[in-house]
Amino acid sequence: MPIPLALYVHFPWCVTKCPYCDFNSHPLQNELPEQSYLDALISDLRNDAKLAGGRRISTVFLGGGTPSLFSPGAMQTLLVAVDAEIGLANDAEITMEANPGAIEHGDFAGYRAAGITRLSLGVQSFCDTHLVALGRIHNAAAARSAFAQARAAGFDNINLDLMYALPGQTVAEAVADVDVALDLAPEHISQYHLTMEPGTRFGRKPPENLPDEDASWQMFEACQQRLSAAGYDRYEVSAYARDGRRCRHNLNYWQYGDYLGVGAGAHGKVTSADGAIRRYAKHAKPAKFQSVAGNPVSSQPLAMRAEINAENAVFEFMLNNLRLLDGFSLEGFSERTGVAQGLLMPGVTAAIDKGLLVADGANAWQPTELGLRFLDDLQGLFLPEA
Repeated sequence: MPIPLALYVHFPWCVTKCPYCDFNSHPLQNELPEQSYLDALISDLRNDAKLAGGRRISTVFLGGGTPSLFSPGAMQTLLVAVDAEIGLANDAEITMEANPGAIEHGDFAGYRAAGITRLSLGVQSFCDTHLVALGRIHNAAAARSAFAQARAAGFDNINLDLMYALPGQTVAEAVADVDVALDLAPEHISQYHLTMEPGTRFGRKPPENLPDEDASWQMFEACQQRLSAAGYDRYEVSAYARDGRRCRHNLNYWQYGDYLGVGAGAHGKVTSADGAIRRYAKHAKPAKFQSVAGNPVSSQPLAMRAEINAENAVFEFMLNNLRLLDGFSLEGFSERTGVAQGLLMPGVTAAIDKGLLVADGANAWQPTELGLRFLDDLQGLFLPEA
């Protein structure tokens, strides 16, 4: 069975750069170069089309940055090109990230008509004080309004991004954010622990009033209980979904599927017909990306291109699959990596001995509660030896 193929498209501009964000995003200082960047994306897409190996695109994720700065017309042109150059599956899931404070075109109906089937709204919190602390440009009212507009436009598959362990946040406030989200009744909720990433403003100078580890854990447990009671299934470390509404695009990442990466700073992973797994990355700076887009992949000066050896394939497979509460199987490991199972089993045995993994039937395992709580330690058992 062919390995599924997804497509990630990166839109690198934001209105402002949030202090916690370590993604490839750049504050928009002049007029948005919509047409020139769209032309570059389509040229880049044509280059990557040969990597599809005859497979159609099963999911598309339009991420950023802030993709909703681009018009519905630009998104439609892009998706038409994807279908023409590679082919979209009839049931393709097509997600666009949107910032409640940057729906420039105010036209959710236009995005829906363009072919987008799923929205991911970067709400982060429904508390105005915390939104200010996070450097967000929207307030709680704008977040509620954006959700209502999306529903009115016909979107029946919406994710809300939330964060917890925010500066000055209490357990009750974290739960209150979840309660507001539950009142809106989205199909999917992602809830992330705020982290101080190197290279970010928060990484260089963390806020002084961050919750400690115990308080953060209390927030997580209380929020998880609320979400579970409301019928949201926790299927990944930070992801909760109603029945049948798991994010198919992210599942493809976590199950070690293939994906093309188009746009400034986008990453791709492709398995060739001979079983070789290769990764590549496009130049992160928008101007550099646009200047080289259109060159053949074989000669284009990519930011990175590498073949993944067997030991690293084991680690990458486990790094992703261990995020899933359903775990992994030997069959899935063999299908997605082509690596001898003997390279996997020492780590599995060590994880079981430490209480971090448990068998789930024959030749399948899933992380325990302890394994999920100490996920870094569990994943570290599969690191290649130096």
